Amino acid sequence: MAHYSAFAYQPYPYPRFRLLKMSPASLRLLLVEDDELFRLGLHVKLQQEPGLEIVAEAEDGETAVEMVKRYPLDVVLLDVGLPGIGGIEACRQIKQQNPQLPILVLTSHSQKSLITKLIEVGAQGYCLKGIAAETLILAIRSVAAGASWWDTTATTQIRATFDNNSVTADAAKQADESTIPLTRREQEILALIASGKSNQEIAQTLYITPGTVRVHVHAIIQKLGVRDRTQAAVMAIQKQWIPDLGAGD
Repeated sequence: MAHYSAFAYQPYPYPRFRLLKMSPASLRLLLVEDDELFRLGLHVKLQQEPGLEIVAEAEDGETAVEMVKRYPLDVVLLDVGLPGIGGIEACRQIKQQNPQLPILVLTSHSQKSLITKLIEVGAQGYCLKGIAAETLILAIRSVAAGASWWDTTATTQIRATFDNNSVTADAAKQADESTIPLTRREQEILALIASGKSNQEIAQTLYITPGTVRVHVHAIIQKLGVRDRTQAAVMAIQKQWIPDLGAGD
């Protein structure tokens, strides 16, 4: 049975869960990591960044799911190799109870099967442990803003998977393209989503309001029958509606 406590920050002892003082304007993070030393290192680095606040920590999946129920959060930074139900199942349960809460996975594993599972359970992003702190902070801010973040390893795996499973005949490709159930504007926005742009960046690129972008994104998700913008982008790549991840404008 998980035991929770709240107290002012002290480096030690390290409990299974900890609440920390939060600034109102900051992004509120839940840090889920079972390696105590690595978690402490992340805590120190992220707390040095203005605008980021680790408001809770957990060392297993069950506790992470419970914390999402109890406290308002902006981003979950989640390890995969957790004790108990594990990171994949924790991600799935968190997205079930709070579909709009972005989850950024931070792990040392890069298997193609893992990346596929992360997409299936609704993770917004994936970073390998060992990346520069500046890159991790950029990834956190990106998923908090509504963009997806997949590092080079994950992007390569995603493209390779869909390239290997797709039909290579030109006729099949043309058939896919001819049956895209989206308007031209929606296709433009989907391409920008796949390139990792947030709603605000899409609005600036297309000279429309962020509210209009949100309406289009909602329509795209509904038309494609997917759970979120990440899955919409993955479908677009799979069906070869978008020839290049970087093609935005």
